[in-house]
Amino acid sequence: MKLGKHLFWDTPTDNVDLEKHARKIIERIVTRGRLEDWFAMKDYYGLDRIKQEVVQIRSLDDKTHTFLASIFQIPKEDFRCFSNRLLNQPHFPY
Repeated sequence: MKLGKHLFWDTPTDNVDLEKHARKIIERIVTRGRLEDWFAMKDYYGLDRIKQEVVQIRSLDDKTHTFLASIFQIPKEDFRCFSNRLLNQPHFPY
């Protein structure tokens, strides 16, 4: 799988191991990737592996969280980012 520079601007792509860093790669693709990145990820990892990894991501924006919950038909509460969001509420939400 070829990783675009727009995904890993902060890391040389030669240093990225597709298996060892799978969760980080998947996180970058679902949050910042293009459609062709999504298809390449799906072809390489498969939907089952992607599903396993996305529920373990610590932080997702609301749109991505809702999209992934819808695509994989997983309740939003089952995502790790959901419980992290509840634990890290601001003290004084204005």
